[in-house]
Amino acid sequence: MTTLTVRNLSVSFPATGQTRLAALQDVSFTIAAGEMVAILGPSGCGKTTLLNVLAGFLRPTSGEALLNGHPISGPGAERGVVFQQGALFEWMSVKANVTFGPRMKGMPRAERDALARRLLGLVGLSDVSDRAVHSLSGGMQQRVALARCLANDPALILMDEPLGALDALTREKMQELVLKLWHEAARTVVLITHSVEEAMLLGERLFIMAPRPGRILQDYRLPFARAAQTEGIRAVKQTQAFQRQRDEILSLIWDMEEAIMGSDTEAEPQGDGTRAGKSGTGKAA
Repeated sequence: MTTLTVRNLSVSFPATGQTRLAALQDVSFTIAAGEMVAILGPSGCGKTTLLNVLAGFLRPTSGEALLNGHPISGPGAERGVVFQQGALFEWMSVKANVTFGPRMKGMPRAERDALARRLLGLVGLSDVSDRAVHSLSGGMQQRVALARCLANDPALILMDEPLGALDALTREKMQELVLKLWHEAARTVVLITHSVEEAMLLGERLFIMAPRPGRILQDYRLPFARAAQTEGIRAVKQTQAFQRQRDEILSLIWDMEEAIMGSDTEAEPQGDGTRAGKSGTGKAA
């Protein structure tokens, strides 16, 4: 069972002169074993910086991140990462990509082959096992990336905008697959996304991060990920409960984005020489 704990985590980077740019400031949370947590926030709020710390790619300036009580100080096999682009070996076959990690660990070939058959069946790619990755569509490549991640048997899966490059239909199908894998593989998952609907559908918990320096502004506990497993994603999105929650979160993100972009600047003059102020209650879509 995998518990992820972050305590008073801050990250800053060198900037001009003697100053430093604060990316994260005093971030703290605990994620229980088997939870799927989505992280959402305005551009530049430190989402990817946080994920890089959890992956062990980046050391915090202060504070700590612990997995089962052990400090995260570098990459480790107990943590798997799925990137926006699959980061696959495109010249190798699908099966060779999936079994690469187990082969490096010395797993016997018969066991590797059985593992590949099971995982490729799970992600719906049994029929392309021997094809080169470069011949697959983007959605299929992301399914290979998920299978490869699971092949290494990580306790914690970190996903950095893994569906962001896909078209709308493929993205929805992949969201269903991620929910299926989370349910069947029983892993702890932390996922970054820029889509409010995706965050609500995939995260039974949803962290809203404030603008730089990044902080956890809200920690929502949502029922939609569980409901979508039985009722389907489209049915859940049509419920009044989902729409009300989406509007609340959209308004929160919209207000932060407006503050970042300087929404109080003067508007362009109109034909009568007056200046138009803000109108309507526009929300991000």
